[in-house]
Amino acid sequence: MSTRAAQGASRRAASAAVEHLSVAERAAHGRAARKQVPRSGHAELPQRPRRPDPIALLEAQAESRVPELVPIRYGRMLVSPFTFYRGAALVMASDLAGTPTSGLRVQLCGDAHLSNFGVFGTPERRLVFDINDFDETAPGPFEWDIKRLAVSLDVAGRDQGFTSLERDTVVRACVRRYRTAMAQFAAQTNLEVFYASLEIDKVLADYRSTTGADDDLVKRTDQTLAKARTRDSMSAFNKLTHEVDGEPRITADPPLVVPASELMSAEMTAQFTEWVRLRLREYRSTLATDRRRLLEEYRFVDLARKVVGVGSVGMRTWITLMLGRDGNDALFLQLKEAQPSVLEEFCGRSVYRNHGHRVVAGQRLMQAASDIFLGWLHVTGDDGVERDFYVRQLRDWKGSVEVDQMVPDGMKIYGELCGWTLARAHARSGDRIGIAAYLGAGEVFDRAIAAFSAAYADQNEHDYEALATAVAEGRITAELGL
Repeated sequence: MSTRAAQGASRRAASAAVEHLSVAERAAHGRAARKQVPRSGHAELPQRPRRPDPIALLEAQAESRVPELVPIRYGRMLVSPFTFYRGAALVMASDLAGTPTSGLRVQLCGDAHLSNFGVFGTPERRLVFDINDFDETAPGPFEWDIKRLAVSLDVAGRDQGFTSLERDTVVRACVRRYRTAMAQFAAQTNLEVFYASLEIDKVLADYRSTTGADDDLVKRTDQTLAKARTRDSMSAFNKLTHEVDGEPRITADPPLVVPASELMSAEMTAQFTEWVRLRLREYRSTLATDRRRLLEEYRFVDLARKVVGVGSVGMRTWITLMLGRDGNDALFLQLKEAQPSVLEEFCGRSVYRNHGHRVVAGQRLMQAASDIFLGWLHVTGDDGVERDFYVRQLRDWKGSVEVDQMVPDGMKIYGELCGWTLARAHARSGDRIGIAAYLGAGEVFDRAIAAFSAAYADQNEHDYEALATAVAEGRITAELGL
């Protein structure tokens, strides 16, 4: 589907009739959902006698990925049960499909584990805390995202040696913050919800006023924010490039960063580079006019394949080096392959024919502010396979928490930030009044999700061990330490 056709389909979907219910009707709908699926029912993790083999699910995903990179994915997942969990979004989506669902749908992140939250810079150069990964975004039951987030806290807590009571406290605090935040958003106007954001400097100032500047969490957070402000295209330029005949080139660091010139012959590289230039022109048409004009000020310089993340390893991801007015005006764009969301098999096919468009639309809907260069494209490779990509800056004041340094109190506070942020994202896309009414003012839902999280963390450990066994038995190959 062409970009113009995709945009037309999006406009037609947006022009469909929208039902406008009263506040009382929306609240009644949420309370009625309790009769269909009681809040306590979310504690259930049904034991399916024919549960799909988690390793087979991962192997099926690998079929469409770059073969030589797949062992790196398995190696990264084998680092710990938490890194396994990060890469097993499909496994959990399959399991969630067998659980009770409220019927209250929102735009889901689809992979809302705690490492997919973090800080980044807005176009106004403010640091905000938000969700930062939308590869799996799709509409679905609101509780699926909460369960994905809550379980990640339990699993991460286990990796850190937290007691069961400490993990339960962390998970309940996160879910409680989601629930109370949703109640607050339910009482706000539509515009108040749309403009809501979590400015991390204000959050830190409020926390510092109660604990003092010498608090260890404050110090570590200050360091994280200072580092985030240095993570931009120029820092990437200094780290990832070297000079060749007076022109910057992306430095090879195989297999994690491989310039296009090292993946193919000189003739093929020249042809591929020109082909990429044309595709970038097509991508520009998905940007707003002012961003398109800004991008046109940069010239294409170099291209390389890059390995990113844990679950994303093996997806075709490229970084492009662009230069503006001079050598001190660099821009790195990341072109990341977008395949069907892991949720689509269970929640319904996306309305977007282009999965890059799906990612961009979901991200813009859920985030308070999105990357100014966020866009998408559709390509047909020289192998004849059609693929979708989305595009964003490689770095833009991005920062994330170091999970392996968290203590229980710190993870509790971080979980609360994630809970508020997820509630804000869901309030923008779903019926916040209905969801708030469903959740209620008590802790029934909180306790249920905590019980589910503990049970699923047990399941995750079994799946992690299954992956280790598959590697030991030679069923799959893993590259460790990359």
